[in-house]
Amino acid sequence: MTTRTWEGLTVPAAGTYNLDVAHTRIGFVVKHMMVSKVRGSFGDFTGSVTIAENPLDSSAELTIKTESLTTGVADRDGHLRSDDFLSTEKYPTVTFKSTRVVSHSGDEFTVVGDLTIRDVTKEVELTVEYGGAGTNPWGQAVWGFSITSEFDREDFGLTWNQALETGGVLVGKKIKVEIEGEANPAA
Repeated sequence: MTTRTWEGLTVPAAGTYNLDVAHTRIGFVVKHMMVSKVRGSFGDFTGSVTIAENPLDSSAELTIKTESLTTGVADRDGHLRSDDFLSTEKYPTVTFKSTRVVSHSGDEFTVVGDLTIRDVTKEVELTVEYGGAGTNPWGQAVWGFSITSEFDREDFGLTWNQALETGGVLVGKKIKVEIEGEANPAA
């Protein structure tokens, strides 16, 4: 992999890099019954990052197939795919397209972009931790990253809930996004 030094970091050369689906996990966490957390992930997605000469001018996009949602519990997955939540038949994808890098400190970048869930697009902020670059044992260039974000699901029309007798609600409003991944040069 061709790398370069930028502000003390060894970063990939300018160019387009595709997410390595085999080494990327797109996960989410939401409170359940106000006392615990449910974790899930999406297994079918595509995405790319275009690293600019000035890394602060870089961009990214991601498309997630909503039907690929899994939490490990078939009944819950079915409910999350239903019209109460993602309505996967009507809205088969969730998309993200970055609009700008707003800041960085060391290996941590703040990226802003448009997230579309169902038919609602809202601006969200991601914290991106750059993990470094290298070459795997098979000679393929790789660079890694971790991304976190949090948003209110109700902002995207995901308003289904159920009140609990003890107070509170069944499903928390805040969704935490956790992405661990790798990217390789586009062919």
